[in-house]
Amino acid sequence: MNEAVPKAAEVLAVAAATATPCPPIRDLFADGDLDAAYEVQRLHTQRRLAAGHRLVGRKIGLTSPAVQRQLGVDQPDFGALFSDTALDHDGTVPAGRLLQPKVEAEIALILGADLPGPDCSVADVRAATAFLAPALEIVDSRIAGWDITIVDTVADNASSGMFVLGDIRETLDDVEPVDVEMQLYRGTELVSEGTGRDCLGDPLTAAAWLATTLARRGEPLRAGDVVLTGALGPMVPASPGDVFTARISGLGDVTIRFEGESA
Repeated sequence: MNEAVPKAAEVLAVAAATATPCPPIRDLFADGDLDAAYEVQRLHTQRRLAAGHRLVGRKIGLTSPAVQRQLGVDQPDFGALFSDTALDHDGTVPAGRLLQPKVEAEIALILGADLPGPDCSVADVRAATAFLAPALEIVDSRIAGWDITIVDTVADNASSGMFVLGDIRETLDDVEPVDVEMQLYRGTELVSEGTGRDCLGDPLTAAAWLATTLARRGEPLRAGDVVLTGALGPMVPASPGDVFTARISGLGDVTIRFEGESA
């Protein structure tokens, strides 16, 4: 193992534990060393599992071509979702739980079958998907000021924070992810919008990429997993007292609240 991997993992763990963002960790590695960054993420996952938390699924990041260009990459990334990071619809993010939260609206897939193949297709994803749900991901960064490259965000569990699924469950017979329209509101103010096509061309394409990537790493998606397929529009910073609601056509609404008083 690259000797910088445990060092980077410890720096990020301390930042999370002390609620004190840290400097970027990219300088610990060679430029663009994604393998090392994913090793840092793997250590994070092992620590979380050892602490008694369950792995409940995966999230896909960097599905926007604009964000990929910004970070100088040509592919998405992924992170792990844990049982203690899931919130109920219309639930509350506790004050101080996250460092620098931002909110983005997504489509979540709930799998009804495993996706173990190393060359997963969109058709395979369709066959394995039991339900769709509207979702909000609350992304967060342990890196100060969101000063990140692809190496920083991958090592930092793809900048994962928390997530919430709406109460509605639909099937692919009823909703076509590529065709959905999304509006994200902070209170009554429209702050972000987009469509299914803004997520790597199609959220199911993003999910197929994830399934293939994880299967080739020996960590395939399994029945029951939640897959956050990627943002349908720009992410929006969150402050204490904010209430966010995403409306996704065909899937309904999903809401999250941030504890505290509005500024």
